[in-house]
Amino acid sequence: MPSESKYPSIPIPDIDLWAFLFERKDKSFPDDKVIYFDPYTSRSYTYAQVKSTAIEFGKGLKALWDWKKGDVLALYTPNCIDTPAVTWGCHWAGGILSPANPGYTVDELAFQLKDSGAKALITQLPFVKAAKEAASKVGIPEDRVAVIGDHRDPEGRVKHFTSIRNISGATRYRRTKAKPDEDLAFLVYSSGTTGHPKGVMLTHKNIVANTMMIKAAEAGNLSWKGGPSGEGDKLLAFLPFFHIYGLTCLIHQSMYSGFQLVVMPKFDLDDFCRIIQEHKVTFAYVVPPVVLLLSKHPTVDKYDLSSIKMMNSGAAPLTHELVHALHNRLKIPIKQGYGLSETSPTTHTQPWSDWNKTIGSVGTMLPYQTAKYMSPEEKEVAPGEVGELWIKGPNVFKGYLNNPEGTANSLMPDGYFKTGDIGYQDKDGNFYITDRVKELIKYKGFQVPPAELEGKLAAHTKIADAAVIGVYDKEQATELPRAYIVPAAGIEANEATTAEITQWLNKQVANHKKLRGGIIFVDEIPKSVSGKILRRVLKEKAKRDEEAKAKL
Repeated sequence: MPSESKYPSIPIPDIDLWAFLFERKDKSFPDDKVIYFDPYTSRSYTYAQVKSTAIEFGKGLKALWDWKKGDVLALYTPNCIDTPAVTWGCHWAGGILSPANPGYTVDELAFQLKDSGAKALITQLPFVKAAKEAASKVGIPEDRVAVIGDHRDPEGRVKHFTSIRNISGATRYRRTKAKPDEDLAFLVYSSGTTGHPKGVMLTHKNIVANTMMIKAAEAGNLSWKGGPSGEGDKLLAFLPFFHIYGLTCLIHQSMYSGFQLVVMPKFDLDDFCRIIQEHKVTFAYVVPPVVLLLSKHPTVDKYDLSSIKMMNSGAAPLTHELVHALHNRLKIPIKQGYGLSETSPTTHTQPWSDWNKTIGSVGTMLPYQTAKYMSPEEKEVAPGEVGELWIKGPNVFKGYLNNPEGTANSLMPDGYFKTGDIGYQDKDGNFYITDRVKELIKYKGFQVPPAELEGKLAAHTKIADAAVIGVYDKEQATELPRAYIVPAAGIEANEATTAEITQWLNKQVANHKKLRGGIIFVDEIPKSVSGKILRRVLKEKAKRDEEAKAKL
């Protein structure tokens, strides 16, 4: 039987995001509560300021750009405290927001603009050149590219969003309401492992539901205490707002629950530690590469991080070794959650009190969902048996934009979403994610999960970071596990180090999991902005290396 949630089911209101956030009667914090704070400039937004700015921007969209229901506004920017007001201003005007990675090239951005059908583009001044080039490629007029942030064009060649807010005659416009379970709020783009990114269609109901589901798990409403509350709790935000993890867990959760969100444009270890120390940050959403740095990097010792009550890790598997390393060094407890762009994102999290009882688990399901693990033959497997996780609930996306085949392959007729993640659940309803379906290494019929080997390698004192992929060996007609390793500071990348690591790992793993594909030392492990290891980049490198070797 499919597993169901053990968390309390907080009612999900049948309203759009604007009404959910700004027309509520149950708000437990004052309108002048500072919600978004920039620690670099001390600029901030209160709840009331976000609302008023969003309304002004929404009216400006209608007056200046003739905004209609369903029009798409693209956002191409690092984290900025103006982002929430622009986001909900777009929704006020009936629009759909499509956030894009500011690291995109012109062509990558142009693909998203064209695929989403974006009508206008918001960026920041340092990104204007690329933004205008991409806009031009897809036919977006130059005067529909505007900027947010602290920097303005001194020559006035590009509008600042504040000028869109103050359009004369805009007061006559009224809010465009959305149908919660039909109308899209966001088009986020999921990178995938091959081909172009896919546009994930998320409705207003998806985000409203997931915000309430997160609140049920995180806000200390259960028998365990210590979860963040609106009273004095501060969340540190470096996770990108263009990624669903930051979009829902940071932007929406902070506004709904009244947390102060201390916003970083991107991750920097010194700034991360300094801001926690100076602003007494109490909670941080992180990713495994950051946990690795906090558990090993010498600069961390310069700071007092004792205000942190808990960290929550997501986006990639968090291993036993990393949990213990962080807690042993800093005494910071860390729990794990799980989700995907297609599930808005959070589906599971460990309860605060259970972080050290079920290490390695992503926790139990949030409310309003059912889930099951399925065999390759699409038969449900029993607890303890490994399969692919399928999930159903109000947070599951509407489908992939312009991609009926991709939608049909992942969304079942009965509403279940095939996550593509491998794992199992135990008898107590704790879920475990061991790897991606497409990333498992097949060695002579045995399955080797790369994340398991990476977790063990990360614990070695001579390793700063590691990634594992499968490389095909023609002679043996099978994949072999290979590790790419960043040596710790002062460690020689030589045969002696290779031998030491190989022998050390061999004593800890089953025979089929040994690194028969060897160890390659590298300067860094390629990762996405959300912390996922980009194994395809390493596989491309392995292929190039083999081709070069064959020419010798």
